[in-house]
Amino acid sequence: MALSPPIVLVPGFLRLAVARNSGAAFSTFTGSGPVLALVAVGVVVLIVVALRDAGHRVEAIGLGLLLGGAVGNLADRLFRGDGLLDGSVVDWIDFSFFPTFNVADAAITVGVVLLLAHSFLRR
Repeated sequence: MALSPPIVLVPGFLRLAVARNSGAAFSTFTGSGPVLALVAVGVVVLIVVALRDAGHRVEAIGLGLLLGGAVGNLADRLFRGDGLLDGSVVDWIDFSFFPTFNVADAAITVGVVLLLAHSFLRR
């Protein structure tokens, strides 16, 4: 697949640039896609179970964001490789000061921050 050139939205700050990540966050565990995909399946199951017990709307939204992000990245691993679960996640949002990420990564991050903030502020 030929990669298209990056699209600069804000020079020196934000561009859209396709990058493939066969590992985890920040390209750690590169080449461990199948293991990470199996872990993601387990995480999806745990989130679905946790959603049943969500006692507050904020918890449900946070868990929903986590679920959506996990399923999105898992779909990349399922459908963007030659074999079962060996695909790479496609990252494309590139801030000049931060590693490239995608919408699923952003949903996971916002979900975690929301759940943490809710757990601290609830007390």
